Amino acid sequence: MSKDVVILTEAASLQIKDMMKHNEEEGALLRVSVKGGGCSGLSYGMGFDHEVNEDDLHFEQYGIQVLVDKESAAILQGTKIDYKESMMGGGFTIENPNAIASCGCGSSFRTASATGTPEEC
Repeated sequence: MSKDVVILTEAASLQIKDMMKHNEEEGALLRVSVKGGGCSGLSYGMGFDHEVNEDDLHFEQYGIQVLVDKESAAILQGTKIDYKESMMGGGFTIENPNAIASCGCGSSFRTASATGTPEEC
């Protein structure tokens, strides 16, 4: 498994840095995770953290310190996080090569080895 589990694009990293500044979280770490839930069984989580846990993989991309716990790492390996602007506004996109099914809203998925716990949308 590669140490850089997820790949941030430059656009995503610039947006994350703006969010850190806006929320007075400069110097925070970006935690990317997977949790049970969503209509396909698993959903993504992204947020700011200030502590590295013992089971975290820790790497840097575009000056952003990224954390992924080992359990999520197996599911997220090779995932690309981008930020795209459209006429309807902007948002993060997540392309996970391990996902074999996802829901219509795009925020829930499952893999061949991890199905999670599906919920109603």
